[in-house]
Amino acid sequence: MTNYYEILGVSKNATEAEIKSAYRRLALKWHPDRNKSPEAEKKFKEINKAFEVLSDPKKREMYDQYGPEVFERASAGAGPQSYTYREGPFTYTYTSTGGGFPFEGFDFGGFSDPFEIFEQFFGFQSPFSSRRRPRRDLYEINLTFDEAVKGTTKQVVIKGEKKTIKIPAGVDNGTRIRFSNFDLIVNVQPHSFFRREGQDIYYEKKINFPLAVLGGTVVVPTIEGEVKLRIRPGTSSGTLIRLRAKGIPYPNSNKKGDQYVILKIEVPERVSTRGKKLLEELAKEI
Repeated sequence: MTNYYEILGVSKNATEAEIKSAYRRLALKWHPDRNKSPEAEKKFKEINKAFEVLSDPKKREMYDQYGPEVFERASAGAGPQSYTYREGPFTYTYTSTGGGFPFEGFDFGGFSDPFEIFEQFFGFQSPFSSRRRPRRDLYEINLTFDEAVKGTTKQVVIKGEKKTIKIPAGVDNGTRIRFSNFDLIVNVQPHSFFRREGQDIYYEKKINFPLAVLGGTVVVPTIEGEVKLRIRPGTSSGTLIRLRAKGIPYPNSNKKGDQYVILKIEVPERVSTRGKKLLEELAKEI
């Protein structure tokens, strides 16, 4: 028997926040346009079915009482079916044609398009989706790097009407945001020294040869301000240092990407006579 709680990997007493968190993680992992394994699409649909039921308090209550069959059969348009339910110490078997006690007035509605659920949950179309959607009014908006990273509120004019729209933090170039009756494509200006890859940031830091050999500390910028970075003795050019959770927020999430600092040893074009002697002495020691 299908168990929606097991599909999402949560307990039967899971909170709404825990259910949403589990869905966010699994939906991103198993989206078939991102995950190319043969079972990805089936798994993605199962995850969305489970979330659609468990995220709705009324549907969740019905599921806890009668199990997944009422939703699976309603979605498939099945005829009369027998259901078992419990009330106190007694167990009853009930044959239903889709209406009447105990389901009278309850709209099962079947299951929605899993890709629509995904887009509604995240607030924008999947950045790795290749599926076509019905045409909607589409507009573009230009954002600075900082506006895209931190989120912003913009005044726009749509069909002659002024609207105030909120751009969530973490959108990227090409992100498609869905509003009530139109979609918005985001164009993000590049940063002068940060290089963005998804929610991660790359920054190249030049250090001199003595610092690379002896070690020390340097100051590097992040999107949240400057931080001190320890350089280990004997650092090679091209060394990559990871600053965990110092990257760009994922839209509508508390999770952040990372920042990577690439160390490049700067070789001077000219060296003084004394400097040459020191380097020659160093070469003999190495």
